[in-house]
Amino acid sequence: MLLSIKTKLKLTSAEKQLMSKHAGIARFTYNWGLATWQNLYKDGLKPNKYILKKFFNNCVKPELDWIKEKGICQKITQYAFDQLGNAFDRFFKGLGAYPNFKKKFQHDSFTIEPIPVGGVRTKLPTIGWVRTFEGLPNVTTSKMTISRIADDWYLSFAYEQLEQVSLKQHEVVGVDLGVKTLATLSTGIVFENPKHYDQESAKLKRLQKQLSRKKKGSNRRFKARMKVAKQHNRIANLRNNTLHHVTTYLSKNHAKVVIEDLNVAGMMANHRLAKAIADCGFHEFRRQLEYKCKKFGSELMIISRWYPSSKTCSSCGNIQDMPLKERAYNCCSCGISIDRDLNAAINLSRLA
Repeated sequence: MLLSIKTKLKLTSAEKQLMSKHAGIARFTYNWGLATWQNLYKDGLKPNKYILKKFFNNCVKPELDWIKEKGICQKITQYAFDQLGNAFDRFFKGLGAYPNFKKKFQHDSFTIEPIPVGGVRTKLPTIGWVRTFEGLPNVTTSKMTISRIADDWYLSFAYEQLEQVSLKQHEVVGVDLGVKTLATLSTGIVFENPKHYDQESAKLKRLQKQLSRKKKGSNRRFKARMKVAKQHNRIANLRNNTLHHVTTYLSKNHAKVVIEDLNVAGMMANHRLAKAIADCGFHEFRRQLEYKCKKFGSELMIISRWYPSSKTCSSCGNIQDMPLKERAYNCCSCGISIDRDLNAAINLSRLA
């Protein structure tokens, strides 16, 4: 199966500046290609990435000495044209929006050629040796992307890995996702929602207030903006860490995992709950669970969103209305009283 890794690079100030140069060249090439594509299309021509790449290498690149500086990997311009071509392919197929011009400090990244990796040191083409905060598997990548988040640089790539089938403790588990409790299992285990955004929101607001007081275009405003971006990145990392713990436990210890196909977009339409729902990361939870079940040899079952798991009694099968404010399921038929999330999780587990 195909897995991907994204890890933080341990860089010096000079190495960060070199990475910024590479990202700037990739951004310039992409934007030049997009502008040229639009002009050719207005003239009635049908451009493609191969025509643009050939013209750029033969006519434009030789006149740009700053691209040919020592220590600059020359193949990043080729990958920039490939990304532009893929963006237009997705647009014409109806899978994505029309490509936009890239801006500095917004999703800065560049792609380099395939290289072997392993351990905490990696030799990048032309750039040289760089260190990572965690060890990498000994594999050869198909291609590698280096991207900037806030003021930090990350290395990411995909590689093939065999399944790691684990010993299962339970045959089936139903999982009910929610806002108050992140995940309630049919086995009785409850994963509380840490609400990372609420915990970190006070510091985020303070940093945003400091940013608003800085003069536009000043160096102090740039530093303040980096602090805000780092805080946003910290919240995202805390959220992903929680989701990784829960999804790894589910996929490693259960042969079958049953979840609902939640309508996250519809849930986000409720503006009173939108922030809380976004902080839970339901879409990321499902994405992680899908690939981890394949990795650890488990089966993932997605149940229709129209199945009344919360309204159905797990004891007698009676169906009754359950407003969100009622946290306990009190069956009017058999008289059982049970937590509504646990009741829903048990109902999901019985569909396996």
